[in-house]
Amino acid sequence: MNDSLVAAFPREGGLLVRAVATGALVERARLLHRLSPTATAALGRALTGAVLLGGLLKGSASVLLQWRGGGPLGPVVAEGRADRTVRGYVGEPGAALPSRGGKLDVGGGVGTAGALVVVKDLGLGAPYVSSVPLVTGELGDDLASYLLTSEQVPSAVGLGVHVNADGAVARAGGILVQALPGADPALVDRAAGNLTRLGGVTGPLGAGGLGELLARALDGIPYRTECLGKPRFRCPCGPDRLDATLAALGPGEVAALLAAEGEVRARCAFCATEWRKGGLQEPWERATARADGRSGGGELGVAGG
Repeated sequence: MNDSLVAAFPREGGLLVRAVATGALVERARLLHRLSPTATAALGRALTGAVLLGGLLKGSASVLLQWRGGGPLGPVVAEGRADRTVRGYVGEPGAALPSRGGKLDVGGGVGTAGALVVVKDLGLGAPYVSSVPLVTGELGDDLASYLLTSEQVPSAVGLGVHVNADGAVARAGGILVQALPGADPALVDRAAGNLTRLGGVTGPLGAGGLGELLARALDGIPYRTECLGKPRFRCPCGPDRLDATLAALGPGEVAALLAAEGEVRARCAFCATEWRKGGLQEPWERATARADGRSGGGELGVAGG
């Protein structure tokens, strides 16, 4: 699987279009978190959405997406950065649901009794936080609702993950189409009709990759494309984060943990790396990641043991 983020530029202007293939990074997330098929589809869609939105940012800016719908998967969280790196997790990675209509029931797993919370950090002080009610729990619909409600940008978002019978990711990706100010209504209607007929993104991706996905989404609309780079699952945690967490606890609590258990450890929610005072213990599935230098990230919860 060759992951890639591509921008398409209609000759007439009027539309912002991004398409992305994320099969490899979603498969890495599946292995890191030992996800069930339903959790794979949910987190894969969230990570894909984070690539699409994060790729619109500049510099060191980031966007954090949190689906909190009350479903059996628990919270689904993904963070995307301007450098096309993403990370994320599912509250209950092993949760399994029966299929619905022959497809993985992502909406049922996420739930709709809650909100999509978006935290956008542009590096200008306090981050911008917005919350919108969940629409379907299918993630793409919820992102489109957020973009229209909170950012006042009419948008269509398609996200998809195809999981093989053995649980591995066959392909994953997504597309974002936004109407720009002053866009020709006929152009917008043409794109909207194409996206309605698209019927999902994994079919076109399987038939011909990102080129096929864009060809169907922009049928009848002349455009050119530009590759923006390769999205990657990357988490910037490290032993310094453990040290910072221990400093926040205070010497008394740390001494008590060390006396009782002999060590202090912290597990990163975003990448499942377990850090211990004085060293790193990698989960079994991270062994193959050592060669490319990737490490883990954030949200450290300290425990003795």
